[in-house]
Amino acid sequence: MQDRYTPAQLDTWRRDGVVLIPDFFTADEVAAVTADFRQVFDRTGADDPLVKKKDGEVGRFKPAQFKGVQSVPIDCSPALNLLGVHPALVGFAKAALTSDEVHLYQCQAWAKFTGEADYEQPFHCDYVNHTLTAPSDDAHLNSVTFICIFSDVTEAHGPTHYVTRPDSLKVAGPEATLSGDPAVQQQLKPYERSAAGPAGSLFVYGIDIWHRGTNLVAPGGHRYVMTVCFKNARNSAIDFHAWQFHHTQPWRHIFDHATPDQLACFGVQRPGDPFWTETTLARAQTRYPNWDMTPYREAVARREKALA
Repeated sequence: MQDRYTPAQLDTWRRDGVVLIPDFFTADEVAAVTADFRQVFDRTGADDPLVKKKDGEVGRFKPAQFKGVQSVPIDCSPALNLLGVHPALVGFAKAALTSDEVHLYQCQAWAKFTGEADYEQPFHCDYVNHTLTAPSDDAHLNSVTFICIFSDVTEAHGPTHYVTRPDSLKVAGPEATLSGDPAVQQQLKPYERSAAGPAGSLFVYGIDIWHRGTNLVAPGGHRYVMTVCFKNARNSAIDFHAWQFHHTQPWRHIFDHATPDQLACFGVQRPGDPFWTETTLARAQTRYPNWDMTPYREAVARREKALA
């Protein structure tokens, strides 16, 4: 799986805070996830864009921009539901965060359609709703965000625009997010770059990186992406989803198909963890009757045999 990205691309992320990796996902993976997007969202874009941005304004946040956001698990195939714990994404996250144990703390399908909203946003950094404090100087204590692209995204299809860390520091650090200063927005514009790319591309960035959404203007256009965030498993200062709060969603689509390593990214105890006993095995199996718990049962059996 590590051949999906190169050491040079990982170094670019560490230096610039961003990297765009084309052809990260295979054609078969793109086809399967795209089919799920079509099933879940089941609509097309309008002929004309919706434009609400005022003259001279970089963009604004509007509730309609987030109409097409759904967090996993979603009632569709494992292709979309397990995308966030794709082994290659987990591998990149471990390398980026210099940690052998990482947790998936945000995973959302996001479909945008021409005319459904004006998607032009201001430049912003994500740390303000991922932590109560600030982004760390230590990569081990930060997080990594993946935008996984599952439709061809040109400039007419609302690509993410961003400013690299070295360029943004010429203007303002991420703390300027809190000021709301319009002058900062205009000062960042000359350094703006695009994350447009074909289906299968991967855009990676950090919570201290200035970026913004742009509007869809292609007639009948759509944009399908998954937003996936990882952190060090022991870092309680960064978070977004409380997966347990979403207990009414169809978790069987994940538990019935995920490996123990993938489930561990959601915080599920690994086989061999002291949490697993005959009692907890029975209770978990009752909750997810089709979950193959063989590795967990075998680990409990080995432990009991060793203690006998």
